[in-house]
Amino acid sequence: MIRMSQGHSGRDVTAIIPAAGAGTRLGGRTPKQFLRLTASPILLLTVGHFARHRAIGSIVVAAPAAHIGRAERLLRPLSRRLPITVVAGGHERQDSVRRGLEAMAAEPEIVLVHDAVRPFITAALIDVVVDAARRDGAALCALPVTETVKRVVDGYVQSTVERSTLWAVQTPQAFRAALLRLAHDTARRDGFLGTDEATLVERLGHPVRVVRGLEENIKITTRADLGKARRR
Repeated sequence: MIRMSQGHSGRDVTAIIPAAGAGTRLGGRTPKQFLRLTASPILLLTVGHFARHRAIGSIVVAAPAAHIGRAERLLRPLSRRLPITVVAGGHERQDSVRRGLEAMAAEPEIVLVHDAVRPFITAALIDVVVDAARRDGAALCALPVTETVKRVVDGYVQSTVERSTLWAVQTPQAFRAALLRLAHDTARRDGFLGTDEATLVERLGHPVRVVRGLEENIKITTRADLGKARRR
């Protein structure tokens, strides 16, 4: 782990950016977070939103172990604004976030987690999610599901799912630091693997506030996503 820090702003939110994915669905040898949209790599665009945000005091990026130096070089210009720590991520997203928690230099009030490959996040959405976490302890952004949803088994429709209460979850997700630590410690003890941080917090019985996300806050997963993002 190498820590890059040039001063501390005293702000009370730490952003953890899990960026350790190999991006196998895009193909190629370069992890998708290092691919360029226009002039800048996706990771730099994403982290830049948080480096410039008034509430963020520090950032931890969990990068692929083989690309730590690459991530540090890429993010060095942003590290002049606030402390940025780059650590080796884990095999699973949950492992990467846990390592991010372990790497925090100080205990913030709020920890925010955001996918490295969602580069179209806005300052306004960060504000809304963080404010909700301050009030309720845990918050995420999401969009209501508008498509008809079918439950399918072995290639055949089993039933139609009532969609009025279904929401498609995005990031950022934000939590009181102590709550997120407890959620991760409990999941690790139980051998539980969740798909996001909110799932771990839900297991504790703690309510998670949902605020409306953004249509443009897409996650770049496939080549089609990358093409769409480059046309924005």
